[in-house]
Amino acid sequence: MSTDTSMHVGLVIYGDLGATSGGFRYDRQLVSYLRDQGDTVDVISLPWRSYPRGLLDGVTPSIRAKLDRPVDVLVQDGLCHPSLWRQNGQLEKPGAIVTLIHHLRSDDPTERFGRMFRPFERRYLESVDAAISTSQFTRTRACELTSGLDRKPTLVAPPAGRTEGAAVTLERVRKRATTGPLRVVYVGNVVPRKDPKTLLAAIARGHPERDWELTVVGSHDAEPDYAPSVVTAATEYGIDDRVAFTGAIDTPELEAILERSHVCCVPSRYEAFGMVYLEAMEYGVVPIAGSVGGAGEFVEHGHNGFVVEPGDEGGIAAHLQALDDQRGRLARMGERALVTARQHPTWGESMSDIRAFLGKQSDGEQDV
Repeated sequence: MSTDTSMHVGLVIYGDLGATSGGFRYDRQLVSYLRDQGDTVDVISLPWRSYPRGLLDGVTPSIRAKLDRPVDVLVQDGLCHPSLWRQNGQLEKPGAIVTLIHHLRSDDPTERFGRMFRPFERRYLESVDAAISTSQFTRTRACELTSGLDRKPTLVAPPAGRTEGAAVTLERVRKRATTGPLRVVYVGNVVPRKDPKTLLAAIARGHPERDWELTVVGSHDAEPDYAPSVVTAATEYGIDDRVAFTGAIDTPELEAILERSHVCCVPSRYEAFGMVYLEAMEYGVVPIAGSVGGAGEFVEHGHNGFVVEPGDEGGIAAHLQALDDQRGRLARMGERALVTARQHPTWGESMSDIRAFLGKQSDGEQDV
């Protein structure tokens, strides 16, 4: 079915499409775009499970019944693979099955049993007709995991940010760089994968000589056994008077924090794309990103941001010190970050690419 005419698309997710993570925001953008183009989109919600319980859903007839419907294309969020690894081979009604890979769970170093996930994630990827990835990094890793995936149709469609361009002016970035103490922001759930403790250790290296300020924005509910230890770490380092934990906040408050910040540091141990870095760059905020993942596809080390190895608190501290000491460099890097955000593909461009790709799969085209 050509995209000149409407399609009937199914989108398989876990839980509620309104959830706050970047992956769900991407899924919402896709649903909204397709519907705006006149397509019918069925959102098929599967229940969140523990990984072992999810694998049982992979052989459960009631799950199969929810999935087996006469859509042109059945798009599946790859995070649902525990519930899908065996189901896809039993489906008869979808015209094509396309996975949307936000994040390979077996790749995540903070997944305690990640290596045990690998056979099921591999089998799932073998069962699809085509794949969409949010970064070239993720596409490459998926093809390395799954023999033959590189011979199937694939598409890289990166997410955009919050404002899709520049949220502030170059003049604002230049002026901000010269004012006040160095203001650093962390944005993301307070979880081990995003490694806020390494950032706290880096901030502590500058204490008490440096008056750096850190704002930690993000929910403490995702890992309730871990988050309190992060708050405690700030106290143990003696920097609790320099660190503000906001918890989850609404968009206007986040935008206000980004507008006054100089640096956004989320030293993730694994980040398939890293939407937060792009969102910071829209405000001319210099990103410090983890090296494992897709951030290096738009964060150019030393030019518009920095890329650090996992756990490199010394490297983070050195970059913060350099930017604090060289405010002209801070301004120039912020300006380049802003230009990068302006040039990045918009949501509309990426979603248009996806729609064209889905149209080819519903037509049975096999361009790789």
